[in-house]
Amino acid sequence: MIRIVRPSLNQELADRLPPLTAEIAAAARRAETARLVWKRTSVRQNVHASLRQVLAGMAPGIECCMYCGDSQGADIDHFEPLARNPLRTFDWLNHLLACSTCNSHNKGSRFPLDLDGSPLLIDPTTEDPFDHLLLTPTLGEYRGLTPKGSATIEVCALNRPTLTRGRQQAHRVVLMCLKQWSEAFEHDPGAMREAVITVREQPFADVCQSLLRLALSPGAAKVIDDLHVLDLLRRAELRQALLS
Repeated sequence: MIRIVRPSLNQELADRLPPLTAEIAAAARRAETARLVWKRTSVRQNVHASLRQVLAGMAPGIECCMYCGDSQGADIDHFEPLARNPLRTFDWLNHLLACSTCNSHNKGSRFPLDLDGSPLLIDPTTEDPFDHLLLTPTLGEYRGLTPKGSATIEVCALNRPTLTRGRQQAHRVVLMCLKQWSEAFEHDPGAMREAVITVREQPFADVCQSLLRLALSPGAAKVIDDLHVLDLLRRAELRQALLS
């Protein structure tokens, strides 16, 4: 899970949402009405498709899930579930792109709260997941740094075996691409670009992001024992290419 920048919707799309919210607000059974309106054919055609297109452009990798970072995001997820707050069904700030596993099988309608009523799930569009989560790239496993981080790991099953193995593979790919970039430096710009694109478009963008952060942290050499790799991760031009 990485930080994601949410853009504003174009005015035409933004204007389609308030009337739908007003329809839900006027209903006696708001949650039931919200589900029906959300599934309405005209809404799927005129709202879902456009929302999903914007979400796909925000997503890490090639339209990857904003929770696990692995599978293609196929569903528009309501961060705060429709059943809990139907008035946020068409709230753009409540929409994320999720794979079917995260959306339906893991997170679903779960929405744990702190004692003060604050959400215990990380919203990657409003906060930096790395403030709450620590990823060990070689193991592919997350550890919670805060109650919110621990709850997010549990609810989204971020340490399920397919994800930990996938992150380990992503780690190997990043290291190979760093080597390719280094070998091509100054004499083969095409190979340098290819190395960067391979990293940026593979699943598990959190692995590269974690390595880039670790490289600038105190005691980085104890975690990244290959000093050549550590030096590359600190190179300003490479960091800019991977993070832009």
